[in-house]
Amino acid sequence: MLQLSALHHIAIICSDYEQSKKFYTEILGFQPIQEVHRAERQSYKLDLALNGTYLIELFSFPNPPKRVSRPEASGLRHLAFAVEDIQKEVQTLANLGVVAEPIRIDETTGKKFTFFSDPDDLPIELYQY
Repeated sequence: MLQLSALHHIAIICSDYEQSKKFYTEILGFQPIQEVHRAERQSYKLDLALNGTYLIELFSFPNPPKRVSRPEASGLRHLAFAVEDIQKEVQTLANLGVVAEPIRIDETTGKKFTFFSDPDDLPIELYQY
């Protein structure tokens, strides 16, 4: 068995770099750590942190293929973020022009959760702890 220490990062390839950069920084509140343009690959790489913890690498590539997201395609299912007050966060999303699904209750834990999508339709979950 591997001796893993922690999740290091999540890599996301976006179709519109500026739109996704704005979404992850201005809507989700990630802080840019480092942005690199890789001319030989016609690509940007933006390292993003949440509350001081490095979590996401946002990449751009010319003409990336579309990935099937729903219904329940194999591969990455969604990203999930813990929140203290889900109703407050859903209202904040709405104020920023992002529509979330109706809040549901997890049948196993009894906790509230909902989903919305990033600009490339990657499902993102908010889970009230």
